[in-house]
Amino acid sequence: MRKNKKTPFAKSKAAKRFAKNTKRRSSPPTYESLRNSYHETVRIEGLFSATERGFGFVTADKGYNLPADIFIPAKFTKNAISGDRVAIEVKKRELKRNTDSQFHIEGQITEIIERGIKSFCGTLILDARLVGRNFSPYRVIPDNPRLGFEAEIDDIKSIDIGNKVEVKLLDYGSGPRPPKGEIIRDLGKTFSLGANYESVLFEHGIRTEFPIEAMRCAEAAAKEEISEKGRLDLREMPIFTIDGADAKDLDDAISLEVTKDGYLLGVHIADVSHYVRYGTPTDKEAFARGTSVYFIDKVVPMLPVCLSNGVCSLNADTDKYTLSAFITLDKQGEIKSCRIENAIIRSKVRGVYSEVNDLFINKSKSKFYKKYKEVYKSLTAMFPLYQTLQKRAKLRGVLELESTEARFILDENGMPTDIIKRDRGDAEKMIEQFMLTANEAVARYMCAHSLPCVFRVHEAPSEEKLTAYKNFIQNAGLSTLSLRAKKLSTAAFEPIMTEAAERGMENVISRLTLRAQMKAKYSEIRDDHFGLGLSYYCHFTSPIRRYPDLSVHRILKYAMENGEQSAIKRYTKFAADSASSSSENELKAMTAERDIEDLYKVIFMEKEVGKEFDAVISSVTSFGLFCELENTCEGFIPIEILGDGFKFREETLTLGRGHKQYKLGQLLRIRITDANVLRRRIYMEPVE
Repeated sequence: MRKNKKTPFAKSKAAKRFAKNTKRRSSPPTYESLRNSYHETVRIEGLFSATERGFGFVTADKGYNLPADIFIPAKFTKNAISGDRVAIEVKKRELKRNTDSQFHIEGQITEIIERGIKSFCGTLILDARLVGRNFSPYRVIPDNPRLGFEAEIDDIKSIDIGNKVEVKLLDYGSGPRPPKGEIIRDLGKTFSLGANYESVLFEHGIRTEFPIEAMRCAEAAAKEEISEKGRLDLREMPIFTIDGADAKDLDDAISLEVTKDGYLLGVHIADVSHYVRYGTPTDKEAFARGTSVYFIDKVVPMLPVCLSNGVCSLNADTDKYTLSAFITLDKQGEIKSCRIENAIIRSKVRGVYSEVNDLFINKSKSKFYKKYKEVYKSLTAMFPLYQTLQKRAKLRGVLELESTEARFILDENGMPTDIIKRDRGDAEKMIEQFMLTANEAVARYMCAHSLPCVFRVHEAPSEEKLTAYKNFIQNAGLSTLSLRAKKLSTAAFEPIMTEAAERGMENVISRLTLRAQMKAKYSEIRDDHFGLGLSYYCHFTSPIRRYPDLSVHRILKYAMENGEQSAIKRYTKFAADSASSSSENELKAMTAERDIEDLYKVIFMEKEVGKEFDAVISSVTSFGLFCELENTCEGFIPIEILGDGFKFREETLTLGRGHKQYKLGQLLRIRITDANVLRRRIYMEPVE
């Protein structure tokens, strides 16, 4: 009797039925329809992301509305590369019933619809095992370990073996045959700072050169002469800026008037939209960049320097255009009204955080008093308002969670010589409170006038994140009573933080609370900002370095000149496009900044290999421990280093074997075993 051969899914009746059904649909099948057809095999399309270990995940297209990514085992990736658009066949689905949001689908890739990566950066090597064979022995190993291949190179163009290069992929290989590529740029020695900088910029698509048309447009705008016509003249007011000592793009200036009922806070923001007109080459390039990217020793600006550091920057003793928000506050710091003006200002002093902090401490006896004498009265009035606003934030439940920021000390060659924690004084916190107030006030203003807006929104923690957080808190012996409210607010975390501080667990719980939060994003639809405890919030105060702020300015100015209905008609779609693009660009910039910071930390720690340090376990995973040093450098201890038999417990975030337990926040003596520049990772081992 002949055995029935298994029919491939692509040729099966189920596939034909599915193809027929999908033709009728205007959108992909939803999660609900997938769940209802539990036993059917279905095709789903999405974006593939690989891991260093070979397996990966597919983020399904939005129309499917799946609550989680789809897991793809290593043997079912079909040679897909991170960034590829793929079709997958869902082979298994397991719905975990403990929460509605904990969800797992496993599938296999059946088709690569479109390749996402056309080129990459990596290190040129000569594989001695391939010398003398029928194909080239030259290979380029990608810097991104998730790419998971080595590209064959026929012509190395006199480039030194060991250099970092940019490669254009000519084909993607098949089966055992590797992809083939062509070297299009030599970046220099693999372990050099410059080559690695270039690699990070390339990997994240950070645009460093401005198109000629954008530069010409910006330079022409920058040459325009200043005129007070059509603007509120504020040049005699005690307006001034406060920024870091090395800041070049000064977005914001402040003023304050104490009134009978409270305060009139003036937040005067560079009128970038006057110089960057909608649809111009400069505007199109700014939209594509979305944000300035701030690295350790350089900035990749959103706007050409003639604008960002030149005509737009609110330099002292120079006439500048601003969009000024005058915010009326009562004595309790509550916003009563907001008035927006096209203005012209002349900043009285270029304030520096460290100097203003010294003034707050030493007052008129400060060595900087003379410099700030003209605005000293305003500064002394600002301090009580700052304290009031800070108390108000505390009452809303805004948490000041531990987030260590590093400050790098560089030598004359730009190499790191020291890394220390960055401290924030009252001057930094005061400016932050004033900018938060302006952002809230402008968001309220735009909603009151029914104007389109690019809002800054922040969702409450997801059910999945909150469940994991509660489990850990309970296992740590802390009360979760405050988290049982019908509508969660940031205030719910305060009792937990207070109890954690009393029991010496503040740092651990602070880290965990921070990780439980969702990422903020931009949206054309108003929603709450959970982290700030605000119902209205947008970004208004940094248009030199953020496109959403420039978008808000543009909409405001157009409405002031042409009326609200006209602004609604012209800018509603623009607000949505700006929000979507800005969210993507922000994530890209943040990842690039973090990668460069990691690179500098690895370079700094190279000289410390073999040395011992005290560290704190900052993260516990199923594959090892991450430990943070006092100088903020974080390293990794692979689970293999710990020995056999260690098991990961997700509910307690521990790696344990018998009585030996490694847990979050635990102090540990470690030894640096490697500082890998290519992987931008520091490796450690515990010192027993």
